[in-house]
Amino acid sequence: MAESPDARPNKVALGVTLVVGAVFLMSIQDSLFKVYSDRLSLWQIFALRGLLTLPLFFLIALGQGGQRAIWSAALGPWPLLRALFMTTQLIVFYATIPHLSLSTVAAGIYSGPIFVTLLSAVAIGEPVGIRRWIAVALGFAGVLLILQPGGEAFTPLALLPVLGGLLYALTHITARGKCQGLPAAALSLSLNLTMLLAGVVFSAVVALWKPSAALAETYAYLLLGWSAIGPAEWGLLALLALLVVAIQMSLAGAYQVAPPASVAPFDYSYLIFVAVMDYLVFATPPSAATVLGMLLIVGAGLLAVRRR
Repeated sequence: MAESPDARPNKVALGVTLVVGAVFLMSIQDSLFKVYSDRLSLWQIFALRGLLTLPLFFLIALGQGGQRAIWSAALGPWPLLRALFMTTQLIVFYATIPHLSLSTVAAGIYSGPIFVTLLSAVAIGEPVGIRRWIAVALGFAGVLLILQPGGEAFTPLALLPVLGGLLYALTHITARGKCQGLPAAALSLSLNLTMLLAGVVFSAVVALWKPSAALAETYAYLLLGWSAIGPAEWGLLALLALLVVAIQMSLAGAYQVAPPASVAPFDYSYLIFVAVMDYLVFATPPSAATVLGMLLIVGAGLLAVRRR
């Protein structure tokens, strides 16, 4: 049974700080995924990065004095369900980034806070209120401006990130409603083990399936086998391992210490960060509509936490 809302911590400032820091690191991580999407398969990255994170979790467990407790909690049913939601969302996200701009994919994924607010009220009994509904509506309007209805974002492929948004919301609602009191390291470990397993399983599927050359070329990120890797690629994987642990622990902690409806609008700041990355890394400057969408998103976040 879910905990009573009154029994849950409500450290909104800490939750917001953790979310903004996490999504900034996420924008760096996702830019690296896009840059290397034509050199390493997604499943190869998932599997090898997952292996590299295990020593990090060993050190974290030692520092927290409870290695056995962290592993036991990570393999519990609710952390594993949360990990399944998040892993599926990440597969949806990373499957589309070779074909669409980061801003476009992120705008679809960040329909997630809409679902977070709805599920907060329906699934775990969090109070939401009209002010936060207005804030989410403004944020969603900003997303639509970035997506540009009728353009690239409304192709069938670009609809997949909206599914990712629902999965993203289910991840955080599960953390808030069913994983209270569990160490953030346990939730992060559970997710990394799930991604490691997904990388191994789908690598085997691709090897046994042997898709046609044309299909493999179109969706190389998903359907090509493993590539030879050198020192540069190992360095990339090590960096991705550090980033994913920091991101996951921050996000898990944020949605544990604060109501999802309060911190979810600050997830939107990821859109600002990826727009900057699109400009700096991929030479895709934001349009006027994108800038206006960003302003709406920031305003929505401020409105969500404004005191009555």
